[in-house]
Amino acid sequence: MTMDRRTALGVGGAVAAGTLLAPGIHLIAAPQRTEAKAGRRWAMLIDVTKCTEECTGCSDACAKENNIPQIEDKDRQIQYIRKLKIEDKAGKKPPISLPVLCNHCEHPPCEHVCPTSATFIRKDGLVLVDKHRCIGCRYCMIACPYKARSLVYQENETPVAELNGETPIRAAGVVEKCSFCVHLIDKGELPACVQSCNQSHGGAMMFGDLNDPNSEIAKKVAEVKSLTLRADLGLKPHVHYQGL
Repeated sequence: MTMDRRTALGVGGAVAAGTLLAPGIHLIAAPQRTEAKAGRRWAMLIDVTKCTEECTGCSDACAKENNIPQIEDKDRQIQYIRKLKIEDKAGKKPPISLPVLCNHCEHPPCEHVCPTSATFIRKDGLVLVDKHRCIGCRYCMIACPYKARSLVYQENETPVAELNGETPIRAAGVVEKCSFCVHLIDKGELPACVQSCNQSHGGAMMFGDLNDPNSEIAKKVAEVKSLTLRADLGLKPHVHYQGL
């Protein structure tokens, strides 16, 4: 998808939430609501100067880690991470490629509009979905300005032997999204996208506790100029972009 830079940053002209970025019954485990430590604030910093249009390392690792099947109908493809191409209308700057995912906002509109409280905010600020409660109404998809949510249209037919046993299979009819790989975070590991990017791709992604002044990401965000997408909406997103 291609868009201009002013639109991505929300510079000028009020745009209603949900109109900006063009963006499944098996029993499954519900996300934990009580394990997280209060006071933490997980965040991600992405250096877009290290992110190339051709690279799909983050989204590929995400799909594998989270058992996201790849289907032929791209309009119904589940996407936790989308790659966007931003172009300067004046043509003075080269196009920028960047991954867009759930921003785990402090004031998430998806949580506010959920009629069943399926979407909730954990103590560490992660915005998660309890798929036992989700009725697939898609209000959250409409409310999210980042188009970061997907409806599961069909059952996952991936052979069991090829599935990641740490991640539950979502049933058709529910909405899902990036959780920052909460199952990995709770083990003290990094999200799959960050691991992949840093191990074998551009090293553009950094993740950590923004509330810990001694963390690498807190120091980096304080040191460099970074922006968040649609900061003008007042949602306090926690995916920061450097070089945008």
